[in-house]
Amino acid sequence: MPRPRNLVAVLGDQLDPDAAAFDAFDPACDRVWMAEVTDESAPYRSSKQRSTLFLSAMRHFAAELTARGWPLSYTRLDDEGNAGSLHAQLDADLTRLGATQLIVTQPGEWRVLAMLQNVAAQHGVPLEVRADRHFMVSDADFARHLAAHKSLRLETFYREQRKRFGVLMEEANGAARPVGGRWNFDTDNRHPLPPDGPGLLTQRQPTPPDAITREAMALVNTRLAHLPGSLDAFAWPVTREAALKALDVFIEARLPSFGRYQDAMWPDDPWLYHAHLSAALNLKLLSPREVIGAAERAYHSGRAPLASVEGFIRQILGWREYVRGVYWSQMPAYADANALEAGAALPSWYWSGDTELACLKDVIAQTLKHGYANHIQRLMVAGLYALLLGVDPRQIHAWFLAVYVDAVEWVELPNVIGMSQYADGGRMASKPYAATGKYIQRMSPYCASCRYKPEQKTGERACPFTTLYWDFLLRHQQRFAKHPRMALQIRQLDRLPDDEKQQIRRQAQTLRDKENGDDTLAPRRPE
Repeated sequence: MPRPRNLVAVLGDQLDPDAAAFDAFDPACDRVWMAEVTDESAPYRSSKQRSTLFLSAMRHFAAELTARGWPLSYTRLDDEGNAGSLHAQLDADLTRLGATQLIVTQPGEWRVLAMLQNVAAQHGVPLEVRADRHFMVSDADFARHLAAHKSLRLETFYREQRKRFGVLMEEANGAARPVGGRWNFDTDNRHPLPPDGPGLLTQRQPTPPDAITREAMALVNTRLAHLPGSLDAFAWPVTREAALKALDVFIEARLPSFGRYQDAMWPDDPWLYHAHLSAALNLKLLSPREVIGAAERAYHSGRAPLASVEGFIRQILGWREYVRGVYWSQMPAYADANALEAGAALPSWYWSGDTELACLKDVIAQTLKHGYANHIQRLMVAGLYALLLGVDPRQIHAWFLAVYVDAVEWVELPNVIGMSQYADGGRMASKPYAATGKYIQRMSPYCASCRYKPEQKTGERACPFTTLYWDFLLRHQQRFAKHPRMALQIRQLDRLPDDEKQQIRRQAQTLRDKENGDDTLAPRRPE
């Protein structure tokens, strides 16, 4: 095997033949490197659904590169001599293959970038890290945004990008303004589903497992049988063709009602009006530009209302680009942020769903079955309970990273550390997303089948969310006493009699003692 000029490393979330790493690729003298390693599918990093998604998508992409005639060094998970980690495998392959230069598109994790830098340095090989053109806002763009503003705020960032890219903009009196005269239709998009549920809703576009996917599933069910979750319902798109079909189905069937019901939840129905495109986007099977363009065309052609289209585009052009900017501008210290000094262990039932709380039981069960939950289920059910309980943010971060098929650290970590757990002290979110069980009752029928009552703070039937909410305020009363967006909640706390506060504290401590009773099943992300 001749020594390659450039060894182009392709990671599992970089499955785009037009990625910057392939610029000027010459099959006559360059080689692609890919590897499946058990370290990336350790229990604290991945579930069965997530591992299968990455393995199958990588193998499909490798087949595409081979069909192009591009030289490829691909290590499979079950290959004899697999080194077990990206670091060890790349080290071994650089020793075997050699290379004048190592090239990679910017990874989605800080630790992977550090690993590439270390291996390249050990071999004395230059490493060229190229910008990820998949994203519309570069690191330099975000740095300029930070320099121009005193604080991180999504709305400011989002409006800048709407103007910059001309998305949902129109001319009026010689000036650009947002279509419909408003930047944000969020107030139109917070409705629960009607009492009889979502109705005759078109389901997501399933992707029946082909031979490559079935092979990956079998490998996970044997070699990685210890991972959480199951593969009985695996149907995620793992190719660009399947991802484009999923995009078409969303635009035509669910986007019209997406906005109105994007915060709604319904038992035993994980899909509702959501897009289910984040995994395909994060694998780079779809580009944000084409997804935004498809939604914008749906509005202009009268196939979807403005509130739905704006709400969806805000998630892609606003939130998705924003959290990536937060990640790369704040790492690596951001991963260890713990402003609320939370230290409780993650309850072991987060890995099984074995809890009496109806909302958490449903959300975790569907998460383990599908590797998916919508953003409100993640933020205001699974994440909220961890926040109120006071779980160590590193542990709930490890859980989110492991169980969701769309989880790559650049997007998952800011959402959990910053938005869900307020562990960054407000750098990303202006206030903690703390709420009682009444929020869940308002946005879903979960509480109707639950033994707990969301309106009760204490007592045998008190909802743990409600008890822990008031205890959260009590524990952090001094911190938030002068917070502009928490003052009303703190004033409500002041109205409670002292004996009721003591009852809340005692019951919350009982809950924490119970939840901390057995944490041996909860995988940990290594320090």
